[in-house]
Amino acid sequence: QVQLVESGGGLVQAGGSLRLSCAASGSILSFNALAWYRQAPGKQRDLVATITSGDSTSYPDSVKGRFTISRDNAKNTVYLQMNSLKPEDTAIYYCAAFYRGSTYWGQGTQVTVSS
Repeated sequence: QVQLVESGGGLVQAGGSLRLSCAASGSILSFNALAWYRQAPGKQRDLVATITSGDSTSYPDSVKGRFTISRDNAKNTVYLQMNSLKPEDTAIYYCAAFYRGSTYWGQGTQVTVSS
């Protein structure tokens, strides 16, 4: 069973930065990919960033150039560096791991960006 624990959320002013962390219970080297999603109130859960086992990364246009996903295999942790935050980035951010055809989710961490 894969367990993911996110941390690093909080309240920040527009233009500020936050770094989210997602610690996995096992080796992240075994995962096909890791990703960050977010869900704002009343909206669907959207993909924010993906990093594959080969360290390829991808982002939607809404965060490209502002967000960076990275991984530390030794710490079994994936990060999301968020810069130039906007009020519309306010959401619960979830970490996801893709492993052997299944998707595992963390509990989420709240990010609130004030204007």
